[in-house]
This record gives sequence, C-alpha cells and structure tokens, in this order.
Amino acid sequence: MSISGVAESTQYLSFKLGQEIFAVDVATVLEILDVTAITKIPQAPDFMRGVINLRGSVVPVMDMRLKFGMPPTERTVDTCIIVMEVTQEGETMVLGTLADSVQEVLDLEPDQIEAPPCIGIRLQSDFIKGMGRRNERFIIILDMDQIFNADSPSLITVAMREGEPDQR
Repeated sequence: MSISGVAESTQYLSFKLGQEIFAVDVATVLEILDVTAITKIPQAPDFMRGVINLRGSVVPVMDMRLKFGMPPTERTVDTCIIVMEVTQEGETMVLGTLADSVQEVLDLEPDQIEAPPCIGIRLQSDFIKGMGRRNERFIIILDMDQIFNADSPSLITVAMREGEPDQR
C-alpha cells in the first residue's frame, strides 16, 4: 500500500540517528557540512544546539536526536550538519540538523513507501511522510516542515534573537 504524499519525489537523502535510518526529500537539501563551531543561544529549546555562520548567514542548527527524545548527538568523524530549506509559519528558511552520519541518496518508488503504521495508541506522526523499504530495512521518511510546526517554539523567532534572519 503506497501513499500519495510522496508520489512526486523518489530521491531521498538517508542519514543515521543512532541505529535508525531516516531520510528527507533530496530537493530540500542544500549541502552537507562537517561539524563546525556552533554558537549557543540562551533560552533556546533543548533541541536547538545554536547557530552557525554559513557564508555570512545565521543558520540555526537542530539536534534531531533531542527532538525525537534520544540522547544528544555526540561528535564523531562521521557527524555532520545537513543544511536544508524548511517552511515554518509560511516562511521558507534555512536550517541545519545534526546527523550521526549521512548514508546515501536513495531512489524509492512510490510502491516502496507505505503510510506510517497505526499501532493503537495516540502517537504524533504528522512529521513522518512514510516508511520506505530498502533491503528488508525500514527507512523513516521525514517531513521537515512538520517536525517544526506550530507546536514547537518558532525557529524563525529564535534565529532572529541572535542576529539577522537568513539573507541567502
């Protein structure tokens, strides 16, 4: 049973958080960076590690492990920042997210992607576009716009506290 929300895109960048593999639409990814100095922002949500300077622009950096209730990302030789565009509160912005490692760009056909499972309990899964299947392993396909929806503190507001908004 494939889902319609992913029919238009078949390429995804896959990355690891812990032992799990996640993926995002490759069209939203701008670049992948080695971890650099991250400036902490006072009173920011726990999952917001701070901001980086990306060619003169302030870019917020999130720790997806913390957002998902996992232990914080530890810096290793494989740790990286995936820089992508997301839409929040009707505005497009650039943000970075820490990943334990980047895996590969995957081609997934719509029939390889299923809707998130119903498990009988209330589970917020709006941020999951679907569950991809590759070599008998599941890949959780994320909707980055939904991860930082109205239930989360505004990333735009937090980024503007420290300086100018993204001026790409």
